[in-house]
Amino acid sequence: MTLIYERFQDVIDRTKPLLYVPLAMKQEMYPGCLEWITGELKGLDIPGIAMITSGAELAEKTLSDYCAVFIGGGNTFKLLYELKCSGSFEKLKAYMECGGVIFGGSAGAIIFGEDIISCKYADKNEVDLADTEGFDSLHGISLLCHYTNEGEEKTKMHTDYLLELSRNKKIIALPEEDTIIVTDDTLEIVGTRPYYVFENGVKEEKNPGV
Repeated sequence: MTLIYERFQDVIDRTKPLLYVPLAMKQEMYPGCLEWITGELKGLDIPGIAMITSGAELAEKTLSDYCAVFIGGGNTFKLLYELKCSGSFEKLKAYMECGGVIFGGSAGAIIFGEDIISCKYADKNEVDLADTEGFDSLHGISLLCHYTNEGEEKTKMHTDYLLELSRNKKIIALPEEDTIIVTDDTLEIVGTRPYYVFENGVKEEKNPGV
């Protein structure tokens, strides 16, 4: 089990199952998503994993029945659209404000930034989502995941876009190997590769903690 999953395990109630949200993926891929998350978290000491298959189903769940919510990757625009149209967005926000634990991977992490427009060139907005504001758990900072992991050409395209976007927004661009941990007003980045902060049209390289 990786260090980040060990950290995750330390803050959850391991007597409860985990709730998995695959809404960033296409619906026909959900069975494979459940297989993936089961293998991904096989070292986690919890009684099981439950998966929802729609935003409406998520909106009906009592989130306190679960040790945590795990929001998986895929298309960030689709994910945020599903959450907002179903009312699940506000439900998850209230859950967090009451101390609930959420783990977001890829698209599931980007939605916790101030605005998901940071991933404009990583994902297509096929759902015509107009309201791109995220949970803003990083207090005014937007996110991009997989930065520098997609090849030189895509990295340059993302870099040029983020430099321009950062004239009005602050963005943290994470490589595959790094994770952000947010607790109340504390923001910690752990991992093994440099991450990048884009602000006022400038890109700055930073090193994560262990």
